[in-house]
Amino acid sequence: MNFETLLERLTKKAGDVDAQSAWPTQQLDDMAQADVLGWVIPKEFGGTDISAAELSEGYEKLATACLATTFVLTQRNGACQRIVTSQNESLKAELLPKLVSGEIFATVGISHLTTSRQHLKKPAVEVELHDDSVTMNGLMPWVTGAEFADYIVTGGTASNGEQVLVALPTKSAGVQVNPPAKLMALTGSYTTSVVLENVSVSRSHLLAGPIENVMSQGTGGGAGSLTTSALAIGLCQRALNMLQQESQRRDNLQTPASQFADILSKLRSDFYLLANGQEPNNTVNPQSIRQRANSLALRITQAALAATKGAGFLQGHPAELAVREAMFFLVWSCPQPVVDGVLAELACSD
Repeated sequence: MNFETLLERLTKKAGDVDAQSAWPTQQLDDMAQADVLGWVIPKEFGGTDISAAELSEGYEKLATACLATTFVLTQRNGACQRIVTSQNESLKAELLPKLVSGEIFATVGISHLTTSRQHLKKPAVEVELHDDSVTMNGLMPWVTGAEFADYIVTGGTASNGEQVLVALPTKSAGVQVNPPAKLMALTGSYTTSVVLENVSVSRSHLLAGPIENVMSQGTGGGAGSLTTSALAIGLCQRALNMLQQESQRRDNLQTPASQFADILSKLRSDFYLLANGQEPNNTVNPQSIRQRANSLALRITQAALAATKGAGFLQGHPAELAVREAMFFLVWSCPQPVVDGVLAELACSD
């Protein structure tokens, strides 16, 4: 299956994923057939190992087609990237080829190490280090696709402040996957919390650590990374497509559609400068791009809703879905400075 066919299939089924809160099993199988599951995995393990700019472009196009499935892919890819950058060669050889083929599914449960529950004095997940194992206790608050995952890349903090990152087999004794959360959008991602009660993980599944600030090691798209902005831009493109389609029937929509197209074009241009490793000036950086992408996603999806009138307000309409999906970017991997920027914009007086 080629990539364009994949996009067509994802677009056709996007509404069903939302309406039925359905885990995208077929979509992930289609991605395997289109070689998408190998994007972040080196060729030596069967992957394609594309560039950062190519990955961003792929995410954008996939998000335009189906945001929920693309979000699932980013969480799976985040797990893959952490495994790839690990020094655990035997585990890489065991897991990565199976991840490329889609034989197994992995996801991440690391928000408690980045943005979630950072205000708590007690770590969300505590670990005890032993000679041949790691014992884990606590709660992973946000894990996408936990019910379907064979492995969760997660971590915790020891009493001395050092942290570890592990590839946790979900069948381990003491792993309790809670029912999926009913979200405003993307419920089909089966995002939920996972309880760890005296879970013993072999050191053979250790990916990083023990070390302070384990999330600073390797890669995988941390909080506020360009990955989240790529998906927001993809959603913006979908909303713009709706707005432009409506403008073909109503002349009064042509000016706002053109204005939004110019704003999105400038945002995309600056975004890909960063994705290609360039920083044109101090005002264009991952944080500013994320804030601009968030702002545009909120505004352009509401414009699409206004343009589609009452029909767009009906549950299941693409405009209604896009408005709900735009809200996701206010909470997904959103660093405090970006949140502050959104609040300042929302509170701005006329």
